[in-house]
Amino acid sequence: MNSPPTFCRATCVHCLRPQATCLCTLARPTAHRTEVLVLQHPQEQRQAKNSVALLRLSLAHCEVVVGERFAPAALQALLHRPGRDTRLLYPDVPAAPAPPAPGMTEAPLRLVVIDATWRKSLRMLLEHPTLAALPRLSLDAPAPTRYRAIRAARRADQVSTLEATVQALAMLEGPSFDAAPLLDAFGCFVAGVAARQQPRASEGHA
Repeated sequence: MNSPPTFCRATCVHCLRPQATCLCTLARPTAHRTEVLVLQHPQEQRQAKNSVALLRLSLAHCEVVVGERFAPAALQALLHRPGRDTRLLYPDVPAAPAPPAPGMTEAPLRLVVIDATWRKSLRMLLEHPTLAALPRLSLDAPAPTRYRAIRAARRADQVSTLEATVQALAMLEGPSFDAAPLLDAFGCFVAGVAARQQPRASEGHA
């Protein structure tokens, strides 16, 4: 007997999303000096609501590495680049206290961002001492998120990975970093996801 045919959805080669939800038209090339490394939990890679694909398309110096556990040598190589100081975008929390902050230098920066739920990001931090030892950068008063329209948050100050990264770059680079076009594009992304979710929600109440 012949096996039934397997149908695969066409995928965009640039944003790696299904063609029906391609993000390429939303990309906003945004000039920045700081390198960005996103350590993405594997479960986030499969999330249609995830904001990292749009971030990667818009930032020229943005590297996304998917994984939950990293070998020490491989992680060390990812975190540090010659001639750059590395900072981890993560708050100082009792479960994983931030190390003493070093003095700022003139060296260009490499910003490390963990893309995961709060619980999974904390686990990744605790399981990787090299990651936990990085100097921290935290957002003292993050701007209100647009993400709540499509994804619930446990805390009022939680924002999407894209929003947190953009706000951190604005802190580091000052007026030379223009975040507005990318944040506007993110708003369009959220509105699109919300619109696609609405018919399913209506069917559930029928």
